[in-house]
Amino acid sequence: MYDVIIIGAGVIGTAVARELSRYQCSILVLEKGEDVCAGTSKANSALVHAGFDAKPGSMKAKYNVQGSMMMEELCGKLDVPYEKNGALVLAFSGEEKETLELLKKQGEENGVMDMVILEKEQLREKEPAISEEAEAALYAPSAASVCPFLLTIALAENANENGTEFWFEKEVTHIQKRQEGYEVKVSSYGNSGKQESYLGRNIINCAGLYSDKLHNMVSKKSFEIIPVKGEYCLLDKNEGTAVSSTLFRVPGKMGKGVLVTRTVHGNILLGPTAESISDKEETATSGEGLKKVLTDTKHTVPGLNTGMVITSFAGLRAHERNGDFIIGEAEDAPGFFDAVGIESPGLSAAPAIGAALARMAAGKNNYRKKEVFREERKGITAFASLSPEEKEAIVKEKPAYGNMVCRCEMITEGEILEAIHRPLGAKSLDGLKRRVRTGMGRCQGGFCTPKLVEILERELDISKLRITKTGGNSRLLTDEK
Repeated sequence: MYDVIIIGAGVIGTAVARELSRYQCSILVLEKGEDVCAGTSKANSALVHAGFDAKPGSMKAKYNVQGSMMMEELCGKLDVPYEKNGALVLAFSGEEKETLELLKKQGEENGVMDMVILEKEQLREKEPAISEEAEAALYAPSAASVCPFLLTIALAENANENGTEFWFEKEVTHIQKRQEGYEVKVSSYGNSGKQESYLGRNIINCAGLYSDKLHNMVSKKSFEIIPVKGEYCLLDKNEGTAVSSTLFRVPGKMGKGVLVTRTVHGNILLGPTAESISDKEETATSGEGLKKVLTDTKHTVPGLNTGMVITSFAGLRAHERNGDFIIGEAEDAPGFFDAVGIESPGLSAAPAIGAALARMAAGKNNYRKKEVFREERKGITAFASLSPEEKEAIVKEKPAYGNMVCRCEMITEGEILEAIHRPLGAKSLDGLKRRVRTGMGRCQGGFCTPKLVEILERELDISKLRITKTGGNSRLLTDEK
C-alpha cells in the first residue's frame, strides 16, 4: 500500500508530487498517457498570469498570485526557461478604459504589485506594433512566460529523483473506499482489458478533464467539468521580435480572448479561442476557429505577418460549472484530496497548488520532512546556446553532440540521447519534442523524423514498428502491404 496515490501527471500532479516528495512517505503517480504533460498541460498559452483578472476572494485569485510569486525561483532551481515579459491589457474605447481601472483595482485587491495604466503615447513607446486604435492599456510587469512542457517534466524528474514512482498508460477506471484508504483500479494499455489495483491511504485527484469523474466515484457532492476548447497558431521565429510583452484585449464573457505573446523559445503564439464542447478528447482545429485567431490578432497587431504560421493546435481547459478551482479534502471522503476545475490560470497557480495539497496530505497524516531532499535539477544541455569553446569540449568528450539531427531547432543527437536516458525519459516522438523541441521548428519534423525513429529504435531496443508519435495506437510505421 502506498501512502499517497496521485492521479494525473500534468503540471498540477507533478507539482504535488515534487512537494510531497519532501516528506517521508511512499508516493505513486498514475497517468493514463504515455508520458508526463500528455493532457491540458501540453497545450496552453504558457503564461504566468499576474492575477488581476481573477475574482477577489476566489481560489483562482489566491493560488494565481501565490504561484506567480513562486514561479521564478522554482524555474531557477529546476533549470526551466522563465521570462518576465509583462502583460498589457488593451482598451479600444472609453468604456474599455473604465474596465482597465476596474481590473487594476481588482488586481491590487488580489495582491498584484506595480500595475499601471499606460496612455496611448506610453503604450506606443512600449509596443510600437500595437494597433493605432488602442487607446490605453493596463500594464502588469509581474506577468511572465514559461515552457509548460519543460516545467512539468522538470517537476516530475525532480519528484522521481526524490523517490516518487510514476506509472504510465494506466487509466483509472474505478476508485473504491476501503477500511484503510482507497483501492484504485486501472486499465493498462496493451493489457487485453485486464485490470490492476493499487492501494493508497490517501488519493490526490489531479486528473484534469476527468477530475470530476474520479471525485464523483467517492463523494456524494458531485462536480461537473465542461471542456472548453481553445485553438492556437504558432508563428515562425522570424516574427519573434514583433512584440515583447503579452498582449490581451479587455476580457469578455468567454475569458481573456485571443492573445499575442512571445514564447520563451522565440516564437509568437496567437490564441486561444474558447468553445464549450462535450467531448473531453476533441482537440481538432477548425477553419472557423483558426480564422478567428488570425482575424482577432490583426486587430491587435495589424502588421504581424500571420502568413508565417508553422503549426496550429488546440487544447482543452477543465472548466468546473461553478467557475472556480476546487482545492482540498472532500467533505465526505477522508483522505481524498481534489484539484478540480484547474483551468487558466492553472499553470500560474501550479507551484502554490502543489505546495498546498502536499501540506494538507502531510499534515493530515503527520508525515515528517526528509533530512535530505534534492531541491535542484539540471536540464538537458542546449548545444546551440553553448560558446564555441564549450561546444568543442563537449563534442570531444561525447561525439554525438557533433551530429545535428533537427536543423530547424539546432538539436543534436547528444541532446536526444539525454532526453531518452534521463529519469522518466522520452519514449516517443512527442516525448522528444517536449524535452528538446525536435520537430517544433519550421519544417515540423519533415526532415528529422526518420532519424528520430532510428535513434529511438536503437536506444530503446525495440522494433521501429513500435515507435509511436504519442503512445497508445499512434504508431508511425506498419508492415502491412
